[in-house]
Amino acid sequence: MAFSRVRKLDARSRGILFRKAVVMLCSLLAPLILLHLLAERCASPSPVRGSPRTKRLVSEWSAGSDPAGRAVAGGALARARAGAMVWQLPEESPAPPAPPDLVASPRFAGKVSPLGEGSKKLPQALIIGVKKGGTRALLEFLRVHPDIRAVGAEPHFFDRNYDYGLEWYRDLMPKTLEGQITMEKTPSYFVTREAPARISAMSRDTKLIVVVRDPVTRAISDYTQTLSKKPDIPSFESLTFKNRTTGLIDTSWSAIQIGIYAKHLDNWLQYFPMDQILFVSGERLISDPAGELGRVQDFLGLKRIITDKHFYFNQTKGFPCLKKAEGSSKPHCLGKTKGRTHPNIDPEVVQRLRDFYRPFNMKFYQMTGRFFGWDN
Repeated sequence: MAFSRVRKLDARSRGILFRKAVVMLCSLLAPLILLHLLAERCASPSPVRGSPRTKRLVSEWSAGSDPAGRAVAGGALARARAGAMVWQLPEESPAPPAPPDLVASPRFAGKVSPLGEGSKKLPQALIIGVKKGGTRALLEFLRVHPDIRAVGAEPHFFDRNYDYGLEWYRDLMPKTLEGQITMEKTPSYFVTREAPARISAMSRDTKLIVVVRDPVTRAISDYTQTLSKKPDIPSFESLTFKNRTTGLIDTSWSAIQIGIYAKHLDNWLQYFPMDQILFVSGERLISDPAGELGRVQDFLGLKRIITDKHFYFNQTKGFPCLKKAEGSSKPHCLGKTKGRTHPNIDPEVVQRLRDFYRPFNMKFYQMTGRFFGWDN
């Protein structure tokens, strides 16, 4: 009996000692396994910190389910006893799909994408003149076209800011995509003697657009703009003549000098062939904007997208407006500075100016091959 009891006690002691040893072994292994898991996850190129899969792994460790999702009683300790402590991290999730190509999508066709694709380029086309001819209207109408990107303000690079260099000029331009045209407009280029050579040095392939208008009406409009800023300037009549008694026109006055279109065009033809210059009628830009815009789109090699459907005639202002401006769903008319009421000018002075401009107009018609009808 005594020997038998001693043998039973020894077996129980051995069992207790075995269980204690297993518990101690598991308590030592558990931190090592956790450290191993954390180290592998940190080295993984696709961290899952805080993701649902990581939370599931932590839950499985504490609740006692194996990596396949099967419940194991006793959690990690039970798996250690069962010899099932073989942990594998879940396979890496596939890389997320690339974002859609917004540039190629129809919604952004012909436009700079919101992600900033595109690059700044020197302009391939310039509206070079003339002041008070309708250049602002033309630019605003052209900006409706998805393949035209234009600077809103006048850079005055080739007349006032040339010393800043072409990189400075390029940086003023909007970003464009492949196939889009970069444009700017500065009306004073047409009468700036150095401008043709400077533009030709930038690119001999630059396309040039000139908006011309009856030079008499243009001169009066020019004077009206100056009068709005300087109400105390002399009268239009006194500024027109060097000597009113003799009727000698003062061609040094810029309002008169700009309208001698043939003289300025001679300067441009020394650097550019006539087929690189398009002349837009300021009068037809009012009476038939879609027709003139069609000619411009053809000249620039663009599809005729801007048509009659884009315009309506504003009776109050007396000129056409856009039904929808660039980047807007609302109608758009030019500002208050456009369409000012002209002062009453002595009819005799107006007729004298028409006689003065007639030979220059005739030469201009011959040079451009287009009759503008200013002498009817």
